[in-house]
Amino acid sequence: MQAKTNKYEMGLDKRAANHQPLTPLTYLERAAHVHPDRTAIIHGSQSFDYRQFYARARQLASALDRRGIGKGDTVSAMLLNTPPFLDAHYGVPMTQAVLHSLNTRLDAAQIAFQLEHAETQVLVFDSAFADLIRAALEIAAVRPFLVEFNDQQADMALSGLDAVDYEAFLADGDTGFEWRMPDDEWDAITLNYTSGTTGNPKGVVYHHRGAHLVAQSNVLVTSMPRHPVYLWTLPMFHCNGWCFPWSISLAAGTHICLRQVRDAEIWEALAEHRATHFCGAAIVLSTIINAPDSAKRKLDHAVEAVTGGAPPPAALLKAVAAEGINVTHVYGLTETYGPAVVNEWKPEWDDDDPEEQATRKARQGVRTGALEQLGVLDAETLDPLKADGASLGEIMFRGNSVMKGYLKNPKATEEAFAGGWFHSGDLGVQHADGYIQLKDRSKDIIISGGENISSVEVEDVLFRHPAVLAAAVVAKPDEKWGETPCAFVELRPAETVSEKELVAFCRDNLAHYKCPRHIVFDELPKTSTGKIQKFELRKRAAELSGAARRERASA
Repeated sequence: MQAKTNKYEMGLDKRAANHQPLTPLTYLERAAHVHPDRTAIIHGSQSFDYRQFYARARQLASALDRRGIGKGDTVSAMLLNTPPFLDAHYGVPMTQAVLHSLNTRLDAAQIAFQLEHAETQVLVFDSAFADLIRAALEIAAVRPFLVEFNDQQADMALSGLDAVDYEAFLADGDTGFEWRMPDDEWDAITLNYTSGTTGNPKGVVYHHRGAHLVAQSNVLVTSMPRHPVYLWTLPMFHCNGWCFPWSISLAAGTHICLRQVRDAEIWEALAEHRATHFCGAAIVLSTIINAPDSAKRKLDHAVEAVTGGAPPPAALLKAVAAEGINVTHVYGLTETYGPAVVNEWKPEWDDDDPEEQATRKARQGVRTGALEQLGVLDAETLDPLKADGASLGEIMFRGNSVMKGYLKNPKATEEAFAGGWFHSGDLGVQHADGYIQLKDRSKDIIISGGENISSVEVEDVLFRHPAVLAAAVVAKPDEKWGETPCAFVELRPAETVSEKELVAFCRDNLAHYKCPRHIVFDELPKTSTGKIQKFELRKRAAELSGAARRERASA
């Protein structure tokens, strides 16, 4: 049979006039063209309008281009939530290079590994991290060109490292630089490293198409109006700030930069700058609510907050709402550009009793508009499980807001994408209304203050101590941080070590935020085959948390 001719394909080819690669870079170009005089960035006493923001991004691109930076190259950044980090989200990919964001809480060895693995050619860093960068470079095999940002809004001295001042580096660039679109929307735009469950972390690669779509989706998820005022309480290094560096340009909004997340500074920004949106883990909400009355300010406008990780306690949500802040709960992973699931609230739930509302808000939710498919599947067969709120399976993703893959790690990439789905490693259920809810983490990742902590990594350090026979680390519920690492340790016969000494040992060998806050010395529960029963330890940790709360309440 002769193939049928499709009239909708005849003479209707893709061409420059009707097909361009999707990229979030055009959002800034448009904002600068349409709203050149609108304030784009506020950082202390500094401010930049969109004309200046676009010019600075192009200057950065030009300066990098003059150093030979282009497609396939990596520019790493170890910065706080300051203007240069916003510049970098545009200026680096404007050269077709890739922006690699470094977690500012890492230790020197972890930084050195990432710089080597990413093959960093240029490293932009804040003076506050000079000692850490110096230590990392002493053990790293790469020798990147250094650019130092000495923030005039902070009382910091120059590091003395062989680095070019950031503003001087920008001044060497051309504000009219003709930046380059990606050749293909599948081209890499950024690189972010996972926490790593075993061994070294994996480098997650984002593409322009995904960043473009997630940035758009953020505007819808947060009910963002034209010209929002966005407060940077979420680290920009975390999944590229969930793609909000690009979202705010799309909405021609204002970035309010914060070097540190402090209660007084947050309240001041909410009140003085009339910030309309902010994101972060539950710790940010706790910081706001637990601020002293002297720091709190009366808000006369609506504020939308987006929180990820473990769902905030009902009492915290109630307290935040009383301050005029509406909270939306989201869920995602580094591999999904941050939030890919949103607890989309329905008006008919407003009349539910508080207990029912809290139950609904504990669910992670439904897929965002940028994600094509979300499912709770049988990990072996990939068959969808019943949406009955009880059938436990692995949460899996499919769509354009899923990473390209892991940098230089084809084996891990193939495993993650087996069967045509991205396997999250998280276990959950799906309710009859389609909303999913996490129940456990098969990778034993602890989410503390929005940061992922590998229990295996902490256990490996504990095992190094000569007095330790066996160790297991689980998440302990925490009102402030959401979760903190709790270690259960079995000592060798005739050996002794105090909790204080063991915590100090961990702090000498780990980034401090990864260290156990609580250590229990006891024989570890094991199966008949010798496997440690972590589910029993999680119960114990939860009981310890509950006992601590009751003790505080009765004090």
